[in-house]
Amino acid sequence: MQWTFMLKKNACARMKCWLLVLLPAINVSVQAQTTDGTNRSAAKDSISMEERFSYHFQTTVIAQHQLDYTAPYSGTNSLLTSEPERLSLTSTLFLGARLWKGAEILLNPELSGGRGLSATRGVAGFPNGETYRIGDPEPVLSISRLFLRQAFNLSNDWQNTSGGQNILAGRAATSRIVITLGKFSVTDIFDANTYSHDPRNQFMNWAIMSAGAWDYPANTRGYTYGLAVELIKPKWSVKAGLTLVPETANGPFMDMNVDKAHSATLEINRLYHINKRKGVIRLIGYFTQGYLGSYAAAVADTPYHPHIEPTRSYAHAKGGFAINIEQELSNNMGLFARLSWNDGKNETWAFTEIDQSLNFGAQLNGSIWKRTSDKLGISFLINGLSDEHRKYLAAGGYGFIIGDGRLNYGTEQIIELYYSAKILSSFWLSPDYQLIVNPAYNRDRGPVVHIIGLRGHIEF
Repeated sequence: MQWTFMLKKNACARMKCWLLVLLPAINVSVQAQTTDGTNRSAAKDSISMEERFSYHFQTTVIAQHQLDYTAPYSGTNSLLTSEPERLSLTSTLFLGARLWKGAEILLNPELSGGRGLSATRGVAGFPNGETYRIGDPEPVLSISRLFLRQAFNLSNDWQNTSGGQNILAGRAATSRIVITLGKFSVTDIFDANTYSHDPRNQFMNWAIMSAGAWDYPANTRGYTYGLAVELIKPKWSVKAGLTLVPETANGPFMDMNVDKAHSATLEINRLYHINKRKGVIRLIGYFTQGYLGSYAAAVADTPYHPHIEPTRSYAHAKGGFAINIEQELSNNMGLFARLSWNDGKNETWAFTEIDQSLNFGAQLNGSIWKRTSDKLGISFLINGLSDEHRKYLAAGGYGFIIGDGRLNYGTEQIIELYYSAKILSSFWLSPDYQLIVNPAYNRDRGPVVHIIGLRGHIEF
């Protein structure tokens, strides 16, 4: 199988690419870290000193191949029935520094490029969480995150924190308030899950790595500007955020009419134990107001091949909720589940076109077969649409990611299976398989699509 990745012959672009990929070689003594801050090489039980500065790095390459399938018709946003293999690349520097007591500044330059299957269209639960919805395969260097984090301690009880990506080693009060201000991803703070949250080393599917029906505010690359406040206690926490939304659906620029366009998110977390095994339940609610279009109004105006753009108005809004659960079963196995819903009356604006979603799965640690750094995961996913959204697509309407020109509706069902194998001290290789039934909710397409993937991941 030949994996292809088309780069424009631009010397400047190639220089940026190689610079970001090779920077970690400058400091080979940096210890490998996991994304949740756990040291991958013999972590110490206690942290004697606080880090003043932090430097970490990751590169992820994902190649995916779709087996050919048949369909009686295709539209503008349809998953192609046959196409070459596709490749995505992200390389990220995680830079951090302490400013004053409790304050940290974090900066993430990121190189990203590649192309998703069918230009990242045709499946609501898209199979590659690292592929941004852009058509240009040339790697582009950008600032993905730049934010200030300030902690205010509310107790004299302390816990150690190991250094990691956007985490400075040191200690934190078990009761504290944390304020985050700047550019970040809303999913950095909300909807976390130990077993399913990071497409760079866990599940790759969009609606498995995050709650599918949570149309979380973000630009095309997945980031936004805003403010988040967290009240953290030993057994519970409350988080609230207010962030910008894009000017247009899945647009690259944020709407600066903040009084008319913004998104509010609230999350309540509760830690519990079953048979001395830890579990967490997270309740998430969100409300987004913006220049959204109405599905029902679009169909009423033009019953055949409706266009949603003329119906857009700042008077429209979108709201929904998600329930996120994780449960440890043993030292080597955990379960997770997400249930999410939104009203589906107005158009999807930022994430993906899902109005109802149910996802559950399991992760096993390789300690069972004497490979302690390996992971095996399996997940099941069902996505659905609201009546208004369904009628809009059936009449020939298009969203920014799905639309076949007509619709024989059926729920979109996905199974993902991956195995993450540690090959070297800082390198993981992960084969991945996804079975997609009724892509884009259309029984006429497939109805079964098979996608085979291979992920390479490096982090220091």
